Amino acid sequence: MLSEQLVKARLISTDAPPIEFMFNPSELSFEAVMETSESTGAKSKESGKPKVNFSHIKAYKVTIKNILFDTYEEGTDVVATYIEPFKRALEFVGKGGDQKDQRPPLYTFIWGKRIYLRQCFIENLAYKLTLFLPDGTPVRATIDQLTLKEVDEEKPSGGGLIKQPTEMLRNVIDNLTSRQNRNK
Repeated sequence: MLSEQLVKARLISTDAPPIEFMFNPSELSFEAVMETSESTGAKSKESGKPKVNFSHIKAYKVTIKNILFDTYEEGTDVVATYIEPFKRALEFVGKGGDQKDQRPPLYTFIWGKRIYLRQCFIENLAYKLTLFLPDGTPVRATIDQLTLKEVDEEKPSGGGLIKQPTEMLRNVIDNLTSRQNRNK
């Protein structure tokens, strides 16, 4: 019998502190969309169906639903401990006041031995508080929906260097890559 340690799902960033899930998600939903356009006037002679033009592929999305966080036994504020990092992930980071240099933190979504998205940001966060202590402290929260949207790898601009990944992210990616190579 294999005795593997439970590995938490994580969002690891070079821009912000890592986010670790308290309990692992029960499912991940993936979405990839091909953009097309149909010409109503141009139809196939054989079938009469409109001609379809293929435009581009939209960014890949992963949606995670019903992520549970519970601090009832500790009696601590679940929002401060677990929800705030997700909320901060929706705030811009960047240098100075120039809006073109600001963006949300970029993450790598990792769970176990798999990197699900190498470069993504949190596009949507919807959560609710479901249990409170008598003094009003929230101790249970559920993220109803967390949507991660893929982005291209960062490229140097104006001859600058690509921002180097943190040591933790490098170690995680190196470990996952070496495991994948051993399993081939």
